[in-house]
Amino acid sequence: MLMNNNDYLAVVDEIKTRIHVARHKAILSANSDLISLYWDIGNIINERSVWGNKFVENLSRDIKLEFPHATGYSPRNLRYMATFAKAYPDKVILQRSVAKLPWGHNIALLDKVKDEDQRLWYAGKAIESGWSRDWLAIQIESQLYERQALADKTTNYSVHCQRNTRTCFQLLKTS
Repeated sequence: MLMNNNDYLAVVDEIKTRIHVARHKAILSANSDLISLYWDIGNIINERSVWGNKFVENLSRDIKLEFPHATGYSPRNLRYMATFAKAYPDKVILQRSVAKLPWGHNIALLDKVKDEDQRLWYAGKAIESGWSRDWLAIQIESQLYERQALADKTTNYSVHCQRNTRTCFQLLKTS
């Protein structure tokens, strides 16, 4: 059999596509699990906030002792996890939206957008359009939400979605 005939090349292309899709899904799943872990850690920290700042510093040190090659457990990042858990008290919303974004995107959203509906709107746009963290920051700084969602300008969202981003985002991601 010739390895350059059209049938063979089509099979190779199909297999390559399946490999790419499976790898992408695995990355997204791992990211979602990590974001969920960060939410859980943040929630635990918030539940023990009366223990003070030394708790976070000691927790960071003890995690690093147990997992010396793991990154992302500095006191600063642990505080972001606590802020993240406070910002999204409903884990269902977390799982449907921001868990699909990398951690750096979530930190940018927490730092730059105080309103939860706006954060969810930007998260939805970032997922939908595949924005990098820098592009997300640019869109936030240029007030894309105010220009599109609040001004009722034409977007990919229906009119209902422009007025109720949380419900719309949940509907888009579950369909």
